Amino acid sequence: MSGRIFTPVPYTIIPPADKFKDLTMLSFDPDSVDLPAGHYINGRQLSGKGSGLAVKRPSDGRLAGELAQADAALVDEAVNVADRAVTESGWSHCSPRQRAAVLMRWAELIQRDQRLAQLEALGSTRPIHDVVNHEIPFTADAIRFYAECADKYSGDVFPTQDASLGMLVPEPYGVIGAITPWNFPLSMASWKCGPALAAGNAVVLKPSELTPYSTVRLAELAVQAGLPAGVLNIVQGSGALTGSALVAHPLVRKVSFTGSTQTGARIMSDAAFNGMKPVTLELGGKSPQLVFDDAGEVNRVAERIVRGFTANGGQACVAGTRLIVQRGIADALIARLVALCQGFRPGVTWDQNSSYAPMIDARQADKVQQIVNAARQQGGEILVGGQRFDATGDGYFWQPTLIANVTTDSPALQEEIFGPVLTVQIFDDEAEGLALAAHPTYGLCAGVHTLSLERALRAMRGIAAGTVWINRYGRSGDFIIPTGGFHGSGIGKDLGRQAFEACRRYKSVLIDF
Repeated sequence: MSGRIFTPVPYTIIPPADKFKDLTMLSFDPDSVDLPAGHYINGRQLSGKGSGLAVKRPSDGRLAGELAQADAALVDEAVNVADRAVTESGWSHCSPRQRAAVLMRWAELIQRDQRLAQLEALGSTRPIHDVVNHEIPFTADAIRFYAECADKYSGDVFPTQDASLGMLVPEPYGVIGAITPWNFPLSMASWKCGPALAAGNAVVLKPSELTPYSTVRLAELAVQAGLPAGVLNIVQGSGALTGSALVAHPLVRKVSFTGSTQTGARIMSDAAFNGMKPVTLELGGKSPQLVFDDAGEVNRVAERIVRGFTANGGQACVAGTRLIVQRGIADALIARLVALCQGFRPGVTWDQNSSYAPMIDARQADKVQQIVNAARQQGGEILVGGQRFDATGDGYFWQPTLIANVTTDSPALQEEIFGPVLTVQIFDDEAEGLALAAHPTYGLCAGVHTLSLERALRAMRGIAAGTVWINRYGRSGDFIIPTGGFHGSGIGKDLGRQAFEACRRYKSVLIDF
């Protein structure tokens, strides 16, 4: 059986299901959704044994279920299954186009699966309307992009002496360990699994213990699409138990993680201590939105800025949470921001009319409260918001909040809050604005708002960040553009061909004739 070539499922275009065409019929009863069992190993669900974790719904705080954590023994089983499957199934040895056909089929199944959308909305902070219109298409398109990468990037042939031939030959690592966060469960899984599988690897994925369900369904659909059982496995549990066992496993040859800077540092250390394996780390951010007084029409700029710090309830590593605005436009812009922030309304994620995300849990809501209170005590002025929404029961909905007059050492200015909180600083000239945009720890993203091309390019050069958006804030569907941070915001890149190439190791070959 070793090295056999499997026959992939035929690749045919399947349109999205009709039920998704009528966006007025997306609401659902969360209690009617069948939740998958905890783990997914070797093509089947496993309920698992061990210490249980309570999984609560962010929208109403109710218990969704209890999750048994994968201990070191179960992680070992999943990794060994993946190691055998990637070779014995032929996945690592088949033609790239065969892998691409399976991934294309997977993307189509993702795009039409109603249960997947409901699991994502029920268990995460993503409203069902956003899941269907954005999260599901984004996830499917990411898989499609990496399917097309499978045969587009190869090795190299080097100019050497006439009597020899030098080559650089790419090959998959084998098993890649992936750890994803709770804020965008499906799309983050596609970032990790798409390039790794397209390059011929197997994946053992640990989703966040707060949002465990949709990734199990994602793996089920992969097997339905023709991915050999065992090539993609899901293990559930906390980072301290399950994640640590995954990173340390000797058969995991590379680790890809998205999450906090503190956890990323621990993973980097563990990876070095347990085999010197490479890591890709997309970590925290405290990103500036630098607005010059020639930024153009104030309403349009304000709408960009509000989207940049309120999307997903502010729970995004790329959130633009530091407004740095030039004095000439400051009053008009701040007034418009306050008005826009007053228009948000909370609603459960399974209601098609909801568009504003809750905090993931009570602990995250409490963290936002503590940082806002600290800023207020240090003299910060709350221009709007500053508290949870009233009458949301046990849901964790936080009001969009603007804080002015923050001190330079305020946690609101220095720490990644992961909530819809925007600090406001005012500057007079370009040099001062660029100085305020710098951050001692983070360098993930930045937004620059100006109609001057020269000023925009100077700001782009002057800001230390892995991504700079000019006259926009947020990613697009252009998967060819990589993302990743400087400094404490990470190492390596997700998305783009860089993510695909990072899932292969390169062997130098020199042949004498």
